[in-house]
Amino acid sequence: MLRLLGRPPGPWRFLVPCIALGAGVLFSTSAETSKGTDLRSGRRLQLEQLITERNASVKTLDAQRRSLRRQVDQATTAESGRDAGVATAQKQADGLRLPSGLSALEGPGLVVALDDAPRGAGGALPAGAGPDDVVVHQQDVQAVVNALWAGGADAMTIMGQRVVATSAVRCVGNTLLLQGRTYSPPFVIAAIGDPSRLRSALGAEPGVSLFREYVAAYHLGYQVETRSEVTVPAFDGSLSLSYARPGS
Repeated sequence: MLRLLGRPPGPWRFLVPCIALGAGVLFSTSAETSKGTDLRSGRRLQLEQLITERNASVKTLDAQRRSLRRQVDQATTAESGRDAGVATAQKQADGLRLPSGLSALEGPGLVVALDDAPRGAGGALPAGAGPDDVVVHQQDVQAVVNALWAGGADAMTIMGQRVVATSAVRCVGNTLLLQGRTYSPPFVIAAIGDPSRLRSALGAEPGVSLFREYVAAYHLGYQVETRSEVTVPAFDGSLSLSYARPGS
C-alpha cells in the first residue's frame, strides 16, 4: 500500500482499504444487478406495454359507447313517432347536428401531412440539429389547424378523427394525444373547403412558415395535397364538458 513519504501513518492508512473494499462491493453488486442489460430499456418496455393496454381499453369502451348511442338514437326515433313533444325536440336537435360536427360531410379540400425528420445510421441527427429540431411539435399541428380554420374550412379531421369545439391537440414528445387516443407521426390533417383559400391561409400562418424553415433545414416532412373529395366523418365522442366550480 502506498503512503505519502515524510508523513507519519494517520487514520487514512486504515480508512483507504475500507473505502476500496466498499467500492468493490458496490461495483460487484451493480454488475450482478444489471447482468449486462440496460435497466432503462426494461422500464421503457413496461411503459410501451401500458400504453398499448390503455389504447386497447379505450377502443373497447369506445365501441360500447357507440353501441349505446345507437340504442338511444333508435329509442328516440321510435318515441318521436308517438310523442309530438319528443318529435319537436328531435327536430331542434337535428338542426344542431351540422354545426356541432355530428353530421358527416364530403367535399373538396386539402390534406396536410407533417412528419419527423429521418435519422441517420444509429439514430444520428442531421448536422447542426438538436433533438427538438427534428420532430413535429404540438404548436406545428396547431398552426396548421388554425390556418385551415382561418381559410374557411367547413370541417376537419386529425388522424381521421373529427375536430370539434371540444377537441384538444396535445403532444408528448413526438406522440399526439387526441380524444383519448395516441398517434405517431406522420400526422395527417384533412379539411373540407376551398382549396385555394386553404392554401393561401397556410402560406400566411407564421407558425406554418416557421415549421417550413425547419423542413428546409432538417428535412422534416411537409406535404399539402389538393383533393377533389375529402370525407369527414361525424364526431361520435362525448360533447359533455367538465369544468371547475367556485367553492362555497
